[in-house]
Amino acid sequence: MFSGIIEKLARVTLVASRGGSLEIELQSGWPDLALGESIAVNGVCLTVTQFDETGLARFFISPETLARTNLGGLAVGQFANLERAVTLETRLSGHLVQGHIDGLARLVERVEADGAWRHVFLLPEALGRYCVEKGSIALNGISLTINGLEDRDEGVAVLVTIIPHTWEHTNLNALPIGDALNVEIDVMAKYVERLCLPYLKP
Repeated sequence: MFSGIIEKLARVTLVASRGGSLEIELQSGWPDLALGESIAVNGVCLTVTQFDETGLARFFISPETLARTNLGGLAVGQFANLERAVTLETRLSGHLVQGHIDGLARLVERVEADGAWRHVFLLPEALGRYCVEKGSIALNGISLTINGLEDRDEGVAVLVTIIPHTWEHTNLNALPIGDALNVEIDVMAKYVERLCLPYLKP
């Protein structure tokens, strides 16, 4: 479990194809990693399969994960958002994030205003229906507050404001218009829908 508060930007040092799967290596800078530890990489919960004392960490990415996320587009030299799993003593500064990606969003607008950056991300309708104004959403693993919603022909437009700290300490500042981001919607919305289904059937 994670909170969506990015701890590090890690440079990708290796991307290697393993049949239909992928192996990546990142310089986390964490010398106390453990084999089998869960790390959120761009919001995707991955398992540490190899590491060294410098914090160099290796991860295996299955075809299922590649199909649902943007990790297949990683290249050596790029930066990924990293977060270690929360503990029972961790402050929950963001919201509960599982690291289980629901789909992809696309950045369609970015405007700098009043010292911050207003972003508009386009989500498929199947995911957009779970979003509410002032609710939470995780984009590339970043816990963000939804400032506004707009139905469009292509899907649901989600407006978020990126403050300077988030801009400087995540990979959103390197994201070009049109790029895809990993989306995890608030899991509580899915639970509520599931629990209500018996009462919605005719």
